[in-house]
Amino acid sequence: MLELRAVSKTFNPGTPNELRALQAVNLTVDDGLFVVIIGTNGSGKSTLLNAVAGSFFVDSGSISLAAAEITNWPEHRRAKLIGRVFQNPFSGTAANMSIAENLALAAYRGKPRRLDWPLRKPLLGEMRERVSHLNMGLDDRLKNPIGSLSGGQRQALTLLMATWLRPELLLLDEHTAALDPKSADQVIALTDTIVRRHKLTTLMVTHSMHQAANLGDRLIMMHRGRVIQDFRGAEKKRIRVDDLVARFEEVRRAELLDESAAEMLRRVYI
Repeated sequence: MLELRAVSKTFNPGTPNELRALQAVNLTVDDGLFVVIIGTNGSGKSTLLNAVAGSFFVDSGSISLAAAEITNWPEHRRAKLIGRVFQNPFSGTAANMSIAENLALAAYRGKPRRLDWPLRKPLLGEMRERVSHLNMGLDDRLKNPIGSLSGGQRQALTLLMATWLRPELLLLDEHTAALDPKSADQVIALTDTIVRRHKLTTLMVTHSMHQAANLGDRLIMMHRGRVIQDFRGAEKKRIRVDDLVARFEEVRRAELLDESAAEMLRRVYI
């Protein structure tokens, strides 16, 4: 289980560039749930994932994962529990190393390391089997540099690496945003298959209304560092793209009204 209790984070506090990125966020995610997170730019989506991953320490509140209090754990320590895939297909892999060598890094994460990992026949056999499930014709190309692959192929392998040891939590930060539509669809299909097959507790940030409506067990909408909508169960299953677009429009209109009211008050008191 993942649990965030009153988590807050402000960047550049006390300056003209102050940004209250997370504002007392409370969130509990049960084991095995696939949670999709949406919101406008600056809503706090990626900041939430970074807070959980340990990219920075939060200002207040607490974070626990798998019954461990991880609020003050550094990022490298949390990485033993968390798998992560970033937006950039070139993040999370070593371009000049082969597919097999990259997969070996994932397979032996947290274990004593050796230079001859990819040469071990049992591990190579397992690699070929798992890579074949990607259906990208890569199982006979394990010696190829991973940097020679397309963005979609590389992102699929990054997803495989992030889930090789079945992490307690999988974080997906707009991991298809930089891909062409066909590759994005392939990676999303693989994502759903892997998450469901291994019953992975997952947080996925996306800008795609189609993905948000059609993926996951639960849908969270964020705005200005807060969770403003939480769809789950039957309500999540009924959600359609048009519903999400309408909800975003409501938020936009409310924000414009707030800005207009503030401007009127400024005119009165100045």
